[in-house]
Amino acid sequence: MKNRSLHFLGNGIRYLLLIVVSLVILAPFLWMITTSLKDQSKIFDFPPQWFPSPIVWSNYADVFKDQPQFLLHYWNSLYIAVLVTAGTCIVGALAGFAFAKITFPFKNTLFLILLSGMMIPNEVTIIPNFIWFSKLGLVNNHFPLIIPPILGAGGIFGVFLLRQFYITIPKDLDEAAEIDGCTPWQTFWRIMAPMATPAFATLAIFTFLNSWEDFLDPLIYISSSKQFTLPIAMKLFTDTAGTSWHLLMAASVMSTVPLLLVFFAAQKKFIDGIATTGLK
Repeated sequence: MKNRSLHFLGNGIRYLLLIVVSLVILAPFLWMITTSLKDQSKIFDFPPQWFPSPIVWSNYADVFKDQPQFLLHYWNSLYIAVLVTAGTCIVGALAGFAFAKITFPFKNTLFLILLSGMMIPNEVTIIPNFIWFSKLGLVNNHFPLIIPPILGAGGIFGVFLLRQFYITIPKDLDEAAEIDGCTPWQTFWRIMAPMATPAFATLAIFTFLNSWEDFLDPLIYISSSKQFTLPIAMKLFTDTAGTSWHLLMAASVMSTVPLLLVFFAAQKKFIDGIATTGLK
């Protein structure tokens, strides 16, 4: 009886701690949502009003009136993130398969050299890359926001992630496919790629998230307002008169929608991918 009481007490404390930690983590997100539905005069009331009254739904429509190019900025972020995610998955899938399943000279050495690229911070290469893109006439467009992430540290991480997944697939499967007459490309396309869906989901979520939230690279490469992405466009809600917090929070809520959709769409595969690639 005593042990059962201690067991229930332990579970109660555990759940209480989980609830407290969850509330602390969710508090900024809840503040963002409630602020997006408040009148501007009530945003900084104390104590904070967690349930706005009245609910000002028009804040969401006012975002587009205050910033007529907001939809264009939204589209810029969306298509860049989609292209970067697709490119990273393709490069990671092909290169990861080659490093995991194909034998060629200096394979391990080349892989180590490739991994060393992940050790170089992005901040170190920003100025050389900017000079290079500037000489090529590619500044102030989206090219520097798409190609470098695919072939840079993000792409290398994709190669590493997919290689680790392919290694876990038994070699007998490769040999059976070879006996049946499959070429390396057919083995990849018909057998390995479908089995790597959890790893693809994991890589897609990480890549989409990084590209969608990237602030530094657009800040450096983009100067035209028509080319802005969402992280840069958010600063347009601040002017000499101050920050329009209700509109900024409404825009922020809208900017989280693609992230939530991508996560929930790939949630199950994402968890499988983490478990099978040893990231947990």
